[in-house]
Amino acid sequence: MSDVEYGEVRITVHRGHDDLLSAGLGLAGLAGIPLLFSNPLHPAAEELRRRAIQSSWKGIADLGPLGGYGRVYGNVPDVPGREYQAFASIPGSQAPHRVLLQLPDHFDRRKRCLVVTASSGSRGVYGAIALAGAWGLPRGCAVAYTDKGAGAGYFDYADDSGVALDGRRAKRGEVALEFEPPSAAPTVGIAVKHVHSGDNPEADWGRHVIQAAQFGLAMLDRAFPDDAPFTPENTKIIAAGLSNGGGGVLQAAGLDGANFFAGVVALEPNVHTAGHGRALYDYATEAAIWLPCALNSKRFVSAPFARMPDGAPLPAWVLRCASLRARGQLGGHTMAGQSEQAYQYLRARGWTDEAMATAASSTAFDLWRTITAGYASSYLRRGIADMPCGFHYAAVGMGGLPSVTDPLTRAAWWADGSGIPPGNGIGLFGGMDVSADPALKGSECLRALWIGDDHEAQALQASIAATAVKLPRIDLPLWVVHGASDGLLPTAFSSEPYVAWLRNEGRQPLYWKAPHAQHFDAFLALPGFGERHVPLLPYGYAALDRLWAHLYEGATWPGEVSTPAARPRGTGVLEHGMLGLT
Repeated sequence: MSDVEYGEVRITVHRGHDDLLSAGLGLAGLAGIPLLFSNPLHPAAEELRRRAIQSSWKGIADLGPLGGYGRVYGNVPDVPGREYQAFASIPGSQAPHRVLLQLPDHFDRRKRCLVVTASSGSRGVYGAIALAGAWGLPRGCAVAYTDKGAGAGYFDYADDSGVALDGRRAKRGEVALEFEPPSAAPTVGIAVKHVHSGDNPEADWGRHVIQAAQFGLAMLDRAFPDDAPFTPENTKIIAAGLSNGGGGVLQAAGLDGANFFAGVVALEPNVHTAGHGRALYDYATEAAIWLPCALNSKRFVSAPFARMPDGAPLPAWVLRCASLRARGQLGGHTMAGQSEQAYQYLRARGWTDEAMATAASSTAFDLWRTITAGYASSYLRRGIADMPCGFHYAAVGMGGLPSVTDPLTRAAWWADGSGIPPGNGIGLFGGMDVSADPALKGSECLRALWIGDDHEAQALQASIAATAVKLPRIDLPLWVVHGASDGLLPTAFSSEPYVAWLRNEGRQPLYWKAPHAQHFDAFLALPGFGERHVPLLPYGYAALDRLWAHLYEGATWPGEVSTPAARPRGTGVLEHGMLGLT
């Protein structure tokens, strides 16, 4: 493991009405409407940071009045302190990743603790604050973050601008930018770091996490020179992440050959285990084609987003069944028969009813095509002008057509963006035809990159192979937590084969398959979700609590753990007993 290489360090102080955990907003402010900027065209760095923290919380946690955050689990106390932020580089990479250390004023120098995390999805650097920050900062740990080569540092060729270290927009050549792609015509569109950097950052998620931890140690040296050096030998480093961030910390665990980490907790990880399970790109391209038809089955009639408000099938999904029949991929003369065939196809491929029912939301929101179009470009190391299958990003104008960026929207991208469009005034265009089922063409093209054997398909498959995790050291305390109802990263394709592989190789990971938990805690505020599910975050907090007790209080690390006896929330408010945690 090489030492972290980073540029200018930006140090800011956050006390009074602007703390580390909630930017002074508290739980009510985090759950409220998006913060307004004093000058929307040129928001201040402090305002962008506060709104980035707010949007990161709202994108991950259920902060609604029925969800129980701050009452049943979790808390958002005031945590004053300092932040250290920089752009760091993996050797050989073309674009940096953003690293950040949050150092609370009450950092416990007797129980030296550094939590390191990576953002979920493709979010910006605060993307894991609701997990790692919420757990670590109140107990006196420093928390190191990385955006793992993603984030919302979008580059707009229309005005040749990107995002500076402080989150504000800046022109090419003015200052160091989070992402500065090669020059191109002003009309070429909007470039996204995860998609267009040319780095295949997913293959380096583990290195990003390790560099973030090394950056954290270096900043602790800077903050407390009399107590330096801070090292893995005298500072316990706990890695925790969720979704893609969970995959990142598991990658990092596989690169740790020198007792760097004291323990790892991964929630619903996007983890690819070579020869076991299925890669996200595989089942996501499959889902984009087949799930719209399968979800027309009457067995999913009550699943949220699977039907029209009046109970009728979604027209686009009926058309998908017809399209697959016309191509000879389905038979039969009724939608019911075609839906049943699509359902049975997915069941044979490992999809469970539980995962498919929850995946109706991802299908309705077009997440499968959104994810795979961006990931395919990343895997093939494509730039903005040559994304595979004819896709490209551009600002959305009147009638949903490509247009010129709205300057107000562009100014807020770093705070509001999710890391992969569409969203925040940016659309995903291309990959369609003029048929009755226009999206199928692009989805089949993306699928062909996985199942094909031409040069382009082989290149994509090799990039995905490079994301596979390696074995962690045999004595590493490691806990995987996953929702049984996850429809985006089904347990059957991700956590379960990973845990089984570890056990076959002599490791002893702990595993919670939390009943009734799904992928997006933030979705629990949507109609039909909160009633059916429980949040996943409290199980992550509980696993981290057990790890803390083991590392600092002498508690025995359990050899195994029983599955929590969770039950759905129903129409009322969440109560502690519903989580099944003792």
